[in-house]
Amino acid sequence: MADVNQGNRPLSPHLQVYRPQWTWVPSIINRITGAGLIVGAFLVVWWLIAAASGPEYFSSIDWLITSFIGDVVMFLSVWALWWHMLGGIRHLIWDAGYGLDVETSEKMAKGIVGLSVVLTILTAIIV
Repeated sequence: MADVNQGNRPLSPHLQVYRPQWTWVPSIINRITGAGLIVGAFLVVWWLIAAASGPEYFSSIDWLITSFIGDVVMFLSVWALWWHMLGGIRHLIWDAGYGLDVETSEKMAKGIVGLSVVLTILTAIIV
């Protein structure tokens, strides 16, 4: 039988239908941090190339990276690195067949949030 409402309804439920859950928000942030780590990596590589290029070029790039904006970008890059690593560990645990129930999965998601912040602050203090 032909569908008379074709084109008048959504193809599938989307984000406006579902409320955010602890199990999928960290997964989305894990993807974002993975892409965001590229920015920090480019800055570090740029800084290393500048160090090899000479003192004049290095001083200008070093000024950029050690400025307030550079510090914020580097701090967020460290947070993204910790978040991404902890998210990867969570996925390894899932791949081994553990922690797949909703309660454990939510605890791991909340743990990633808290532990990534704590590890980032500790890294900033130590380094």
